[in-house]
Amino acid sequence: MSKPTSANRREQLLEAAAACFYREGFEAASMRTIAEEAGMRTASIYYHFDSKDALLVAVHETALARIRKATSAAVEGVAGPWQRLESACTAHLEMLLTGGTFFKAVMRQVPSKVEGRDMIFKLRDEYETIFTDLIAVLELPSATDRDTLRLMLLGAMNWTFTWWRPRSGPSPGSLATTFVNNLRTGLDIAS
Repeated sequence: MSKPTSANRREQLLEAAAACFYREGFEAASMRTIAEEAGMRTASIYYHFDSKDALLVAVHETALARIRKATSAAVEGVAGPWQRLESACTAHLEMLLTGGTFFKAVMRQVPSKVEGRDMIFKLRDEYETIFTDLIAVLELPSATDRDTLRLMLLGAMNWTFTWWRPRSGPSPGSLATTFVNNLRTGLDIAS
């Protein structure tokens, strides 16, 4: 049996940290609990990360890289601005709702005293440029505030995390279609 590589251990540690941050919250999650969940000694965490704050930033960085990759891939080759937006929304919701613990962890509020909080917000802003670009090319009523529209759409999608039920709720794709159709209908009425 081969020994786990450093990269595998780092990934295992990030998974464990995400689970602890989601379950207990950042403040309550201890490095000891994270280490136990990862199956390693507490001191071993510091081989990969300088602090619990750095671990939180890495969890966000990993989640946002994954969702960015999925969302970017989803719009590749899709024609039509509204269809592209719907594809991006589908990918966003699929990752958020079915992508595992990383996404549950990053949906919690980032504590104000976390070192690296600005980096987390920068990573989020960079991800959201996908939606900025998609909304920029939509034919919308001239009075439409596109930034507010983006925030409203992302807020609605992110809020599904609190009420969506995997066994009884609509699929992420169905939700994306509904969100985009409601958005189009509302904008048509407003124009």
